[in-house]
Amino acid sequence: MNWSNRRMGRWVATLALAITMPVVAAAQEQTAVALQGKNVNVKYSAASAAGRKIFGAAVPYGQVWRIGEKSAPALHTDANLAFYGLTVPKGDYALFLLPAADKWELIIARQAPDAPYNPKTAVGRVQMVLRKAPAPVDMRKITITATATLSAKLEIAWEDTVASAPFRVDLVGRDTEW
Repeated sequence: MNWSNRRMGRWVATLALAITMPVVAAAQEQTAVALQGKNVNVKYSAASAAGRKIFGAAVPYGQVWRIGEKSAPALHTDANLAFYGLTVPKGDYALFLLPAADKWELIIARQAPDAPYNPKTAVGRVQMVLRKAPAPVDMRKITITATATLSAKLEIAWEDTVASAPFRVDLVGRDTEW
């Protein structure tokens, strides 16, 4: 090849940078629970913090975040769900988050997970309960855990924060219990 010294130098510098940069791989994960024989699951990408500051930096406060590298987590439910008065009919959804320093809102949208957030598709928003993680969480983790026969909680843990949103199977329609 007939490369000039300058061009070769840029190529070598780019290659060296690519080799030394930390790789932040996003593994595909899934969490699921069965409530009264009805399945609720979330498929998501579990990225590594890789030493980065996440909330308030890589994930800015006050901006909707898709909770994933290339797509939002995909929620599928075989049952109607109720989150604090928000009824979510059975079906497929994308999950987004609106983080702030002191509160987070989970946004449930009826749209494709790989599409940018469209507020017109939002079924609604749910206030999440925040707590400090007992230890730093390097790999983003989403879990759904049964808390009773008809109820569960969705948790998102990353960096030093754990956010949760309880929900239950909605057997009667509009949720007024909360």
